Amino acid sequence: MASPEQDDKDLGPVLDKDGVRLTVDDAIATVTLTNPAKRNAQSPALWRALAEAGRLLPGSVRVVVLRAEGKSFSAGLDRQAFTPEGFDGEPSFIDLAHNSDAVLDEAIAGYQAGFTWWRRSDIVSIAAVQGHAIGAGFQLALACDLRVVADDVQFAMRETSLGLVPDLTGTHPLVGLVGYARALEICATGRFVAAEEAVSTGLANIAVPADQVGDTVRELATALLAAPRDALIETKALLQGVQGRTYDDQRAAERAAQARRLRDLAGVGE
Repeated sequence: MASPEQDDKDLGPVLDKDGVRLTVDDAIATVTLTNPAKRNAQSPALWRALAEAGRLLPGSVRVVVLRAEGKSFSAGLDRQAFTPEGFDGEPSFIDLAHNSDAVLDEAIAGYQAGFTWWRRSDIVSIAAVQGHAIGAGFQLALACDLRVVADDVQFAMRETSLGLVPDLTGTHPLVGLVGYARALEICATGRFVAAEEAVSTGLANIAVPADQVGDTVRELATALLAAPRDALIETKALLQGVQGRTYDDQRAAERAAQARRLRDLAGVGE
């Protein structure tokens, strides 16, 4: 059985730029962070490449695997962002701070675009996380639906210690997974969350030895593909909507979704 790492090498990339590579094998797409020399540190260019990967997904894709080369999943934001010169061809964060609220809001929304598409209802995304996943790296793992982690994983949210806040869509899933009090403690202290705690608190679905992560992700992807696509889409949308609905509203949503499934199975759907 091929691992996601092997697939990623054997197939020609749909996208390969700015530290991000996208490959597609029928119903499974793999997005790989490809700058292990810098522990897959992140930049605005990488975030734009992540957003582009989402736009380039073919309609045949049902499962997206997110993985990273090297010993660390992602060390977070490249500290060059905080220097006066910033990144080549990019406004530095210091420059951005001098702009209007509207300009700042638009810039941050653009950064977030690389983190939002992973929860689309028509796909299930799986993050394969090893080593350090810090700050933006932690938030990228949180952007996915599911997380398979190596037993050496170290999650940490370090933004608060830098005088910032987590702004790459990570706060909503973090609170949803571990609850408000633990999420606040993790963010405020910036401490590391290791594999055992990640699994016990719901941050990770499963932890395995590092050399088994690829096969475990492949097995999970295969199990997901065994379910009828439309049924999985409806189920995911139902579960995603729970937090915004009352119990009775959720019951109504279940009835509506099941009516659509029954009509589709009977061949009388729209």
